[in-house]
Amino acid sequence: MDENIFERYEKKYLLTKAQYRALMERLQDDLGTNQYSFSTVCSLYLDNDQNTLIRNSIDAIGYKEKYRLRSYGVPSDTSMVFLEVKKKYNGIVYKRRVAMTYEQAMAYLNQHKMPNQTQIMKEIDYGMSHYDHIEPKVLIMYDRSAYFLKSDPEIRITFDQNPRYRLDDLNMQDGMDGESILSQDQVLLELKNPGYLPLWLAQILDELKIYPTSFSKYGAVYNNRIRGNSSYEHLYSN
Repeated sequence: MDENIFERYEKKYLLTKAQYRALMERLQDDLGTNQYSFSTVCSLYLDNDQNTLIRNSIDAIGYKEKYRLRSYGVPSDTSMVFLEVKKKYNGIVYKRRVAMTYEQAMAYLNQHKMPNQTQIMKEIDYGMSHYDHIEPKVLIMYDRSAYFLKSDPEIRITFDQNPRYRLDDLNMQDGMDGESILSQDQVLLELKNPGYLPLWLAQILDELKIYPTSFSKYGAVYNNRIRGNSSYEHLYSN
């Protein structure tokens, strides 16, 4: 399996801290971890001056598309980061990504210097070319705990806490501080699966009154700060 190509279903749930603790207590013997299970994820979302990508993502019913640069922790120039395209069509999430150094990523975004000529890189570059003057727009960070089900490792469970964002300093190397997206009592749960969930897991979620929701960190920032703030344009002048 190519670790740079993903195809799966994703469901999101907004939990209270109490629900999070109760769920972890119920699942503690069923979850597995690895060396990548606990990290601070940093995602730099790309869009154009009209915010076309995020507006389409919010308004679309059948198809959504996002481009982003992702790092795990604060990157140095030589740290490996991932340039990603994430598409959602009829409920299925398709993600393709290219690994490169942070220095190479900045050279690509600022000067269009291609880090390589792989098929996925060409596909991402071609897709981005359809949007006029696509550039960094929002930096989103959060603390992630990632697990897999021991009984079915294809099913992944992630918890994102303290999601935060920046609009006016989009350099990943400037640290992980930002304004909060959720309240301190909220945790975002994501279930990533190949198209099914075990009945026992669905029953636990139902017993704890944990129900699916439609939530996007970038969408929340756009709705609450960008679209709702008529003076935001100066933040993108650099």
